[in-house]
Amino acid sequence: MAPSIVRTAHALVAPGKGILAADESTPTIAKRLATIGLESTEPVRRRYREVLFTTPRLAEHISGVILYDETIRQHTTDGTPFPRLLLDAGILPGIKVDAGTTPLAGFPDEVVTQGLDGLRERFAEYAQLGARFAKWRAVIRIGRGRPSATCIQANAHGLARYAALAQEAGLTPVVEPEVLMDGPHSLDRCAQVTTTVLRAVYDQLARHRVRLDGTLLKPNMVLPGTDSTEPVTDETIAVRTLEVLRNAVPAAVPGIVFLSGGQTDEEATARLDALNRHAPQPWELSFSYGRALQAPVLRTWRGDEANVAAAQSVLLERAALNGAARYGSYEAGMERAAG
Repeated sequence: MAPSIVRTAHALVAPGKGILAADESTPTIAKRLATIGLESTEPVRRRYREVLFTTPRLAEHISGVILYDETIRQHTTDGTPFPRLLLDAGILPGIKVDAGTTPLAGFPDEVVTQGLDGLRERFAEYAQLGARFAKWRAVIRIGRGRPSATCIQANAHGLARYAALAQEAGLTPVVEPEVLMDGPHSLDRCAQVTTTVLRAVYDQLARHRVRLDGTLLKPNMVLPGTDSTEPVTDETIAVRTLEVLRNAVPAAVPGIVFLSGGQTDEEATARLDALNRHAPQPWELSFSYGRALQAPVLRTWRGDEANVAAAQSVLLERAALNGAARYGSYEAGMERAAG
């Protein structure tokens, strides 16, 4: 029988399903709540997460939820721990374990992710709290002279050390090297940098003896920068993204769960669909979306208990649309129907 880390990896990319990223740090969730006029207090944050996690039938399209340190310790109104609530619903709980980024000394405008100190002990606690998988994000910026080889190697090394510790603790690591969209760079430049970054990551994972069939990759799609005027179609993005992945990601990896950063809800879904229309691939092509799933929920909920059912309906609709994209069967008309 395959080890639990392998079974978890495959369960997270089960057909028609993907991951809900609900691992916003306290400062980040405060910004999100501020957009709907709510103060970010612990009871408000707890209630919002409860609205997400108690959505009826969510497990039809969501395989796992990434939690934050505060969230994995919280309970529903009736006292059920969030990890237990999710497991009972057929959804695997995960945990974000990095401690954010810090400036990389000697390299202006570049960062490295921190959080390795004490991680072995934190993993032991998170496993006891019910976590089945984990996530660590590295941030790579494109610009003049960026990214440097030092930045790429420092972040790849951190991802590998994290992944090895996660597997040691029996948790499946989601490896997230994100090449940011910020800037005027071209599609070609993004493809070049993403390929270099992914090759460095898999070189370090091999050096640290990480079992690839017990991991998932959470990368960016290959996109032109947010300040670029280069016209691109969803099909072009899909083709270039797959070219990069085939040149850099080993077939032993069970699945790739794309991040949605910088894209609208509809763009993230349409581009995932375009990717899955190029089946078969060596890996499952899925999603690990945060804002692209949650933004319409926040706009609908607005902290009003009278809006809970409507907010949960919006989440289920958004999850179902991404579930359809997993099969390459999403159509833009579905957006209008859902709306």
